[in-house]
Amino acid sequence: MLSWGSKNIQPMGELQHLSVKEERVTGMSGDGTKSRKRKAGILLFMLIVCLFALVSCGKAKVIFTTGFGKDEVFKIGGITCTLPEMMVYLTNTQNQYEEVYGEEIWNVSLEGVTLEENVKDMVLAKAVQIKTMYLLADSKGVALTEAEQEKVRQAAEEYFRSLSDAEIELMDVDSDIIVQMYTEYALADKVYRYIIQDINPEISDDEARTITVQHILLKTYTTDGEGNRIPYTDEMKKSVYQKACEIREMAVAEGANFSDLASRYSEDPTITYSFGKGEMDAAFEEAAFSLATDEISQVVESESGYHIIKCLNTFDREQTDANKLDIVEERRREVFGQEYDVFVEKLSRSLNEKLWDQVGFLHDENVKTASFFDVYDKYFP
Repeated sequence: MLSWGSKNIQPMGELQHLSVKEERVTGMSGDGTKSRKRKAGILLFMLIVCLFALVSCGKAKVIFTTGFGKDEVFKIGGITCTLPEMMVYLTNTQNQYEEVYGEEIWNVSLEGVTLEENVKDMVLAKAVQIKTMYLLADSKGVALTEAEQEKVRQAAEEYFRSLSDAEIELMDVDSDIIVQMYTEYALADKVYRYIIQDINPEISDDEARTITVQHILLKTYTTDGEGNRIPYTDEMKKSVYQKACEIREMAVAEGANFSDLASRYSEDPTITYSFGKGEMDAAFEEAAFSLATDEISQVVESESGYHIIKCLNTFDREQTDANKLDIVEERRREVFGQEYDVFVEKLSRSLNEKLWDQVGFLHDENVKTASFFDVYDKYFP
């Protein structure tokens, strides 16, 4: 399923890394609050889960038509993406995965849908995005300078020289196709930067500040057999609140060990959280951000229950700097996405479903090319 809207828009610097990159994720704890945790590399399980969720419907519908040329995979706004182009994107992505996870990665399936099919859809969605951004660049009058055109030629020459005879034959590419692909890629990159150029990259420490806390949670709900929440009665909540007050008194007593109390009484399996503003329940967050280091809050009520919060660190320099980058990138995506959505809605588009269904990975020991995006990075860092 194709997404033609901006939902899956990424900065072009991220597009090439379809397999191996560090991710920052927002998880849900047992008590329903959110936390952000740094992942040291991509876990295979997360990779698979994310891939099966990547391709989603945008606002516009895909139009399936006849009238395609022999090698035309899709048309959008008057331009065409050919099978050789798609094979370059698909084969490079395939080999990136195999370099890290091995060929057995393609044995994975979920509800009868293979990982290969989902990677195909992901690559197709990215190809659509690149073509659309290429057209957007033209509409904005964004063009490559002579120096940039020369870099495109050099990159295309280097990548094409890296291909074996078998790769050239099986992907059915020539040097002109590679030049065109790098041209479109560079223009897509440039129009993204052009549209987001006025976004202020300066984010204050306070806006991006990350704190670390521990908490004790006493829930004010139970769940039924299907996992639906059933709130406590007022009388039951009153009893829980009284118990929370008693635990707080123990927590603030001289010599008390908050971690031990949390392990003993908390109904959230996660005791320690690091987070920035806007990531937690509003009441929990307001109380947490008002604490000094080692200070313990009063009993705080959230949608999940009653919390006692202890602040461990009011400012994490490393995490705050990382948050600043995330905030800037999110703002850029939002600004670009608004223009992208308006533009793409005006474009005619069609997919050669019959041809695309026949396309598959090249499982050939002589086809190992995986450097298309790395070569681009070399000339357009």
